[in-house]
Amino acid sequence: MADGRSVTANFLPSRKGGNNMYAIGIDIGGTQTKAVRVTPDGQVLEQTQLETGDTDNAWQVAIKDWVTHCISEQGPTKHIGVSCPGIARPDGSGISWMTGRMQRVVDFDFTRHLQSQNHVPVLNDAMAALLGEVWQGAANGLENVVMLTLGTGVGGAIYTNGKLLKGHTGRAGHLGHITINSSGPKDICNTSGSIEHAIGNYSIAERSDGRFTSTRQLVEAVTRDDVQAREIWQTSIDQLAVALASIINVLDPQCIIIGGGVAQSGAALFKPLVNAMDHVEWRPTGQGVPIVAAQLGPWAGAIGAAFNALKEGHA
Repeated sequence: MADGRSVTANFLPSRKGGNNMYAIGIDIGGTQTKAVRVTPDGQVLEQTQLETGDTDNAWQVAIKDWVTHCISEQGPTKHIGVSCPGIARPDGSGISWMTGRMQRVVDFDFTRHLQSQNHVPVLNDAMAALLGEVWQGAANGLENVVMLTLGTGVGGAIYTNGKLLKGHTGRAGHLGHITINSSGPKDICNTSGSIEHAIGNYSIAERSDGRFTSTRQLVEAVTRDDVQAREIWQTSIDQLAVALASIINVLDPQCIIIGGGVAQSGAALFKPLVNAMDHVEWRPTGQGVPIVAAQLGPWAGAIGAAFNALKEGHA
């Protein structure tokens, strides 16, 4: 990767000139793009982080360079998958809607750009992350799972009866925009009092009257037993619990996975969240739905995109 935009790690021996049965997964973000090369059984051969936020077309150059690199290492592949924020069309042909600086991915033809002889399926980033967790992470072996990604905003995805739930237009699973307080402030999708506003990193300054600029700062204050910080954090946790209880009633999942940057808060998030669920979750069997941390970290989307490409190639 001679362009200097990538930092590559976690190599296994190159298979240059050898078996070309592998998949490429690319997870495009606003400032960074994650990419992997994996075997059909999920072994990561190589992973890289691409800095893609400098110019409008930086990510386009970076992902094409990555595919070229993979082909030079292992030969051509029929399996390339992409993950992006926004609404992905149910047929995987591309992104139909996105706001902000990532709007440039809308209607972008990844198959043509990457010069692939096969269709390059495109998934919403949260859907791809959930698919990765189902394949190689916290939901391995499960058929009914919900995932929320708590970061700058809040993403979501639903896996039901062994399949991703995409809906009519691909909008299904955007759980962050569920209203939990109809009189609350509007989020970027014009939704009043959404989950995203309640716990997303982007709203922390507003929720703390300017005292904190990131959830990490807030959680650090919580661990120091800062009274105001604890009140702000508990309010967010309580609102998240109410939303999860409703999601459970609708979907009856085997577990709920929490991923994203906010999930890295660890016990500071999960302990009060589990306690809050004790007060709001309907438990007709006597057991609550397990709430677990994602296992694949920031690579879940890329791994899920690769798996999606493998699945489509064998359909």
